[in-house]
Parts: sequence; structure tokens; C-alpha cells
Amino acid sequence: MKAYVFPGQASQFPGMGKEIYSEYPQSHDYFKRANQVMGFDLMRVMFEGSDEDLKETLVTQPSVFLYSYLSYITKDNIPESGCMAGHSLGEITALVAAEALSFYDGIRLVKARAEAMQKACDLENSTMAAIVGLKDEEVKDICESIDDIVVAANYNCPGQVVISGTESGIEKAIDQLKKAGAKRAIPLAVGGAFHSELMKPAEDELAKVISEVDFSRPKCPIYQNVDAKPHINPEEIQSNLIAQLTSPVLWTQTMNQMIEDGVDEFIECGGKVLSGFVKRVDRSFPTRQL
Repeated sequence: MKAYVFPGQASQFPGMGKEIYSEYPQSHDYFKRANQVMGFDLMRVMFEGSDEDLKETLVTQPSVFLYSYLSYITKDNIPESGCMAGHSLGEITALVAAEALSFYDGIRLVKARAEAMQKACDLENSTMAAIVGLKDEEVKDICESIDDIVVAANYNCPGQVVISGTESGIEKAIDQLKKAGAKRAIPLAVGGAFHSELMKPAEDELAKVISEVDFSRPKCPIYQNVDAKPHINPEEIQSNLIAQLTSPVLWTQTMNQMIEDGVDEFIECGGKVLSGFVKRVDRSFPTRQL
């Protein structure tokens, strides 16, 4: 069974989508519709923008969504026995690829998500950091011991957990995690504490938008971030998508569950980050990128 996986923020790069636009005329309408929904020339920023331009949340999220989705629909088709998952933002892409959401509703949700997250970021000085070289439980326990807001936010792969919280909380946690033996503790260039309680205002705002969108039964199971389990029930998918903003991304658990359920190849749509995480689970496991 093949698993199609869709990356989130940090997979963007200058020029993304330009090759697809040149080679696949059917992609032109999607770029046009994305520009209309976003209210600015997203395509131009994707093709011509700098690294800094692409780091802005309101640009990054729709850019990654559009590029990943177009990588999937122009280059491959999922077999009936397949499944899908997306890392953070990528979960919306997976839902559109699996036809649980229309492309139009997907880009609308991405825009609403980005705007809501940016507003939440502006309320508190907060950030994230990648911790390398400790077990998941060690990172989680140390974060919980800090007298400040800091949590384990992304369980990316064995030996790599991203923490999220206030700037002061992250600083305290990094100090303690290094003392505990972390090989590296790398502050990330992000504008806020994603997948933490500091995203609660964004969760409330996004919930209103999600409640107005029609979700269909996907054409294949979707493994969701909040519980690392496959879902096909539209109401469950909707509820989990809302909870995702303040819940940790259980990506290591998702990969392990997929393998246990019979996945024998991971196909990453629009990036290389998630393929790298798979190799940290099992270096010999088959992966490819679209």
C-alpha cells in the first residue's frame, strides 16, 4: 500500500511551481483561482520571490499547499489501496487530494488558517525550536517541568522533536534540554508558537470557517495529526482539523502506524522533508518524491 504525504511549512523554496506551470497547462487555472482567493499575486511570489518573501505565513502556507497539491495531481494518481497524510498545513492538502474538500474550499481554509495564526502570533512573543538527540518522552517531560508556556509540538521522527512556546519558555527549555544531553537545540525562524495553547485564538477563529465548509467522505483513509489514526468520517475529520492548531503533530506515530497498517512506500508530494523523516524511522524504507 502506498502512502501519499504532503509537507507543511519549511518545505518552500524560491521558484516553486514554476516548472509545473511551464509543463502542465492544466495547472494554470489553479494558480489563477489561488490568486483570486488570496487577493494578491501568489504565483508571482512563488516564481520570483526570495527566501524572505516566502517565509511570511500568509505567503508560505498557500504556496506550499498549491505546490504540493499540483505535484500530486499533475504527476501521479493514488491507487484504490492507498492512504494519505499531511504534516500540519499539509493535512489540508491531503484532504483536497483525497477529495474530502474541493480545491476552492481548501485554499479558502489555508487563507483563513494563515490569517488566524498570524493574528495569534501577534498577541504574544513566541517561537519554536528543534531539539535533536533526545527521546520524545525526555523532551516532553522537560517541557512540562518548565515554569512557562512550552510544549513538545512536532514529533517529527526518532530523535527530533520541535518545541513551541513563549520566547522565555523556549529559552528555559533549551537550557534544560542541552543539560539533559540534546545534541542540538536550534531556534526556528518562525513567527509564533504553532501547535501550542498560544494558538487557541486561531483555533476558535478557524473553527468558524471550517463549520461553514462541506466535507465529503475521502476516497482513501486520511491519517490525521492529532491521533495518528486513519479517518474517513467527515465529522471526525472536521473536528480533528480544528484541534490540530493547538495539538502536537504526531508525525513519528503516524509513520509507524502507517507501516504497521501495511504501507510499503511513502510518496512525498512537493518536498523532501518528510522523506527524510521516514529514513530516520527506517533507512531502507522505500520513498520517492513527486
